Amino acid sequence: MRTVFAKILLWSFGTLVLSLGAYLFISTGMASRISGKGGPFERTVAFQVDEAEVTYRSGGPAALSAYLRKLQTYFGPEHFFTDAQGKDLVTGADRSAFLAAARGGHNVPHPLGDRFVFVVPSQDGAYRLIATDRPPFTRWSFLPYYGLILLVVGLLCWMLAVNIASPLRGLAHTVERFGSGDLSARAGLRRRDEIGDVARAFDQMAGRIETLLTAERRLLQDISHELRSPLARLSFAAELTKTAEDRNAAAARVTKEIDRLTNLVGALVEVTRVEGDPASRRVEHFDLDQLVQELLDASRMEADARRCRLHYESAGALPVWGDRELLRRAIENVLRNAIRYAPEGSPIDVKLESAAGKASISVRDYGPGVPDEMLPRIFQPFFRADGSRDSQTGGVGLGLAIAYRAIGAHHGNISAENATPGLRVRMEIPS
Repeated sequence: MRTVFAKILLWSFGTLVLSLGAYLFISTGMASRISGKGGPFERTVAFQVDEAEVTYRSGGPAALSAYLRKLQTYFGPEHFFTDAQGKDLVTGADRSAFLAAARGGHNVPHPLGDRFVFVVPSQDGAYRLIATDRPPFTRWSFLPYYGLILLVVGLLCWMLAVNIASPLRGLAHTVERFGSGDLSARAGLRRRDEIGDVARAFDQMAGRIETLLTAERRLLQDISHELRSPLARLSFAAELTKTAEDRNAAAARVTKEIDRLTNLVGALVEVTRVEGDPASRRVEHFDLDQLVQELLDASRMEADARRCRLHYESAGALPVWGDRELLRRAIENVLRNAIRYAPEGSPIDVKLESAAGKASISVRDYGPGVPDEMLPRIFQPFFRADGSRDSQTGGVGLGLAIAYRAIGAHHGNISAENATPGLRVRMEIPS
């Protein structure tokens, strides 16, 4: 009883046995009411006895013979009408053997050889109506039918148990594989019932976990790669401070490498916060147009330093529901990325619009763009089209990755395309 398969079979067979028992009990009770004392059957045979007696007294043996043939025609068994000693009143034959077989009681069938005998006395006890026939069935005649029912229902119960237990076993095996490290393990059930719902929920969960673990592994590899170079330079700069003639220059180089490490760690912490616990986020109702204008004002000094013009186009106030700080980071990173790669003196177009229940923010620069084959990768952590990592040409390559995760946390979408010239980054979130 420790498996679902065994439980389903036992419960199904138990239900079947109880059903058969209840059927036999009810059918026996109904038969007793029909054939019992005062029942319809007893009243019917009493009527037949009275009619046979009246027919015999009024018409003699010939009329009685016609009446008995009529009974046999309508009711089937062979009928005889005798006196109290068993003498046949039609043929004069001795039917006392039938009376002897029925001494155990009247109005009930009694076995006699290969037949059953049914004897009913008249009201005054002077006559006997005898019905005898080979039974169409015995008590044991129903056993093959009951056995066939048990076989068919048992087969159906077995099929039901297999239909339920087999996918559960397969799902358990898939869970064990996934727990053992096979992140590609999936149930792949196409059932439309609750078991299928559980399997699909597991597949979705497994896909999400595989994506997260794969991304985290890749992120750890990238982090180890990124930390190796500044740590090596920092170690070299620290050694120079011991022997360099210009101690201040050596100390400044150490400070510069420390700042780079600080920026890198800060960016990594920001990436982690973006994919943190959703329950810890501060979700509020705010005006997206106002947020974009604040970011443009904050970025104007950086744009002026490169003599870039920020051109903003908006349809007006656009209320949204979400984490204001996360969206601010996403838009700011995209905007600063555009300013960083825009040619000096070129414009940067920012557009805010709403359509089909979504708020769309697009940022376009007029720089060199990104090779088409690299577009799908620009939102990956540490990816840079030119392979550079220094702060003068783009920092550590986490800005767009942070934007990608922040927009994804709002069930939105971020994409990039070459605008020829330049790059256009579009962010969409439900409004």
